[in-house]
Amino acid sequence: MAAETFGRTAEDRAVTRFTLARGPLRVQVLDYGGIVSAIETPDRDGRRANVVLGLDAVADYETRSPHFGGLVGRYANRIAQGRFALDGRTYALPINAPPNAMHGGPRGFDRRLWRVASADGAHLTLARLSPDGEEGFPGNLDVEVTYALPEDGVLRIDYRARTDRPTVLNLTNHSYFNLAGEGSGDVMGHVVDVSADACLVTDAMQVPTGERRAVAGTPFDFREPTAIGARIRAGDPQLVLAKGYDHCFVLRGPSGTLRRAATCLEPASGRRLDIATTLPGLQLYSGNTLDGTLVGPSGRTYRSGDGLCFETQAFPDAPNHPDFPSTVLRPSETFASATTYRFSTV
Repeated sequence: MAAETFGRTAEDRAVTRFTLARGPLRVQVLDYGGIVSAIETPDRDGRRANVVLGLDAVADYETRSPHFGGLVGRYANRIAQGRFALDGRTYALPINAPPNAMHGGPRGFDRRLWRVASADGAHLTLARLSPDGEEGFPGNLDVEVTYALPEDGVLRIDYRARTDRPTVLNLTNHSYFNLAGEGSGDVMGHVVDVSADACLVTDAMQVPTGERRAVAGTPFDFREPTAIGARIRAGDPQLVLAKGYDHCFVLRGPSGTLRRAATCLEPASGRRLDIATTLPGLQLYSGNTLDGTLVGPSGRTYRSGDGLCFETQAFPDAPNHPDFPSTVLRPSETFASATTYRFSTV
């Protein structure tokens, strides 16, 4: 495994970039934020390109990044009003997406330096202890995340965690994919299908209302392969609120088993991405808030719609919805989940 200095944090701590390689796939991961900073894979003609958005400097990841490639936690997505109750006690979290808490708070997991627990040519395990009270969450939480290339063309991310007090937990990777290549323009022509018959309806602040809406007959119907741009400008109130797709899809099949979640194809390059997960939800996000102020490694700016996120996760705001799959982790339990990203060409 190659390892090189990527830069230094504002606290003058060194950040290392690790390169995992197997067959045609090359993946770069930072020990800062567990960030997947690059994924290089060939197109149908063998031409290699990086297919995730990223930044060139640690300072940008610390202060400006919209979670590019990040290891998001303790709680991915939104918690309404930054509050939840657990075992009769109410916890207040920092409000960083007013009026809600978002992606673990102002200094969530993707804005922390992680310890390298183990590494070789095809796997990297990062670990850290999130102390009791960090960003308002209870319990000392021991977390390990492993990035591995178990076979040609496959990136697998495994998450494990234990706590010494009851807490809530929702971990994901926040990569923005552009299968035509980083900085190549928008992803509206990417063809997507999602293994879901329903998605979660959100309110004006993009917090789930609790309603599970059937996707049939709506712009959220990706049961058959459909270009992202085909219906993104439809006047559906949910698309208007989010300025595009930013919704959690209720995946088919039982949680805890690794099953198909989504497929994405970029027709011009022939690159295809197949995603499988053990988690109950998939947040599909079309990069709506990218505004041209960030410049990627290609030297090109990122604008709205230039990346597509497939965030495998528990449901947003689940601690405030008893009917959602539970995200409570207790000291007697071990949290474990897995997501795979399989790259191929057609």
